[in-house]
Amino acid sequence: MAVETGMQQEERAAGRVWTVRLAPDGHPSAGAVRLSCSRPACADQRFSDGAAAGRKAAIGHLNQHLARIREGGGPRAEAWCACHAVDCAWHIPDVLDQRRGVARQAPAAVVRCGGPVVLAVSADRAGRLWRIAEMCARCAAATPGCRVLDTAPPPARTTPVRAAPAGKTASGREPAGGVTVVFSDHDSSPTTGARSSRAAPPATVPGARASTPAGASRRAKRSGKIAQRVVPHDLEPDVLRLELVELGEAFRIYQRRTEPDLALLAELHERKARAFRLWADVSGDGSLRREAHRAEKAAQTSREMHANRGGTVSSGDGPVVERLLTRAQGGHARTVLEYVRAQAPRPTAEVRLAVLMLTLRAARAGSGNLTGQDLAGWLQADAERVLGQLVEDGWLRLPGTTGEVMASRPEDPTAFTVPALLPEHPRPFVFGKSNRSRISGWAQKVAGDRKLRKKKAGAATRLLALYAAAHARPDGRLGRVEDGGLILSEAAAFCGLAVEDVGEHADLLVAADWLAEGDIAAGTLRGRLTERVLPLAGLL
Repeated sequence: MAVETGMQQEERAAGRVWTVRLAPDGHPSAGAVRLSCSRPACADQRFSDGAAAGRKAAIGHLNQHLARIREGGGPRAEAWCACHAVDCAWHIPDVLDQRRGVARQAPAAVVRCGGPVVLAVSADRAGRLWRIAEMCARCAAATPGCRVLDTAPPPARTTPVRAAPAGKTASGREPAGGVTVVFSDHDSSPTTGARSSRAAPPATVPGARASTPAGASRRAKRSGKIAQRVVPHDLEPDVLRLELVELGEAFRIYQRRTEPDLALLAELHERKARAFRLWADVSGDGSLRREAHRAEKAAQTSREMHANRGGTVSSGDGPVVERLLTRAQGGHARTVLEYVRAQAPRPTAEVRLAVLMLTLRAARAGSGNLTGQDLAGWLQADAERVLGQLVEDGWLRLPGTTGEVMASRPEDPTAFTVPALLPEHPRPFVFGKSNRSRISGWAQKVAGDRKLRKKKAGAATRLLALYAAAHARPDGRLGRVEDGGLILSEAAAFCGLAVEDVGEHADLLVAADWLAEGDIAAGTLRGRLTERVLPLAGLL
């Protein structure tokens, strides 16, 4: 039996897009930029004072559009997804490749549009393009760097109603007691009952709200955000959706903690990696798989930091030690020490100590800053002589004389260059800027230790202190377990000492409360760091 619905399918409007671009204006060296907007009513703007001013203006321009959009009612529930209109090119790299002439993957195999219409803003990493768009929740979640600003209310549902037999209601039951049956969109007062009965035909009235278990389940479903992505409310399986929502809430709760808990953070990142891998399998979105890989690395880093910070003074129960270096940074520090041993232009301890400290300052770019106060702290009276030797050997370049360097102050340091570490040469180190700064600070703390200065320790003793700290285990004991301590020949070669002289300098470290004990036996130096310097251990 045919059913008359009395309804016509309405054509949905295309999702609106506002795109703001920042491009060079004229020759790139001039620094001028031009701001353009995709809306025809917006005129281009030129900024001659650099990209920073252009970015600030672009954000202000976007905020103006956003205010007008919200004044106009925000995102429209009946709008088509603007991302789908361009074959989902905003989050599927293969579509961009196809536009460059490379074969692309069908977008339907990667992600399906779905979920409510949202108003989302996204920006490229270079800070040159910003976009506000009406799009579906799934595309917003799949687009890197996309943030949802507003969500459109769900459109009103209409249910076709069959013509009721005479004397019966639309539900098939007899009207009770002569009461006029009306729908929720009509006034039920007695004075308007007749007018209500002459209202729109039954085929066009909205259906009553369903109270079935399935409808209740749909209303009970929670949505949320994690890693700047919206979790679609209809994501399947349901256990994955709940895990993503709960993880997003757990990360937000963690961010409000006053003290870090690296073990808990590692567990959250592990859960995120598992959930995002499953989400990538379900949706076919490669960006989710990359996010899962980043979460795995974050979990590993958090575990390493927790292990490094959770070391104890002894093998038994002891206080937690806050480490200055992570295990990876300790490995980088030992690499620098070996480089200094092999590349120092002279074998004396004073030259090697200066080469070590200057190498750590110039490790990334081949240049750094230096003051006379730095040199005097490292080498005392030998500072100017050692500096002249490094310049004479060609290992170091200075813009002036050694006397000018010794007279320089922290507010006006002297720039120096180490030719062997300039970018045009093969790089001997693989650590980044933050690791370089941390390792340099570690070496400065060791070389400038207060008790070593008080004992008037020389360059060789300070080098031995550096070598012992870099080759200490988390519990402070020296050397690898299999070696039973520091190998004397290797320690002596780094410090510029004869093997038989290492013991004398080890005794000086014991007197300076650097080593708790120091015994030489079977070609090794056995001992451990004292509690006060345990945070400087290199975590061998």
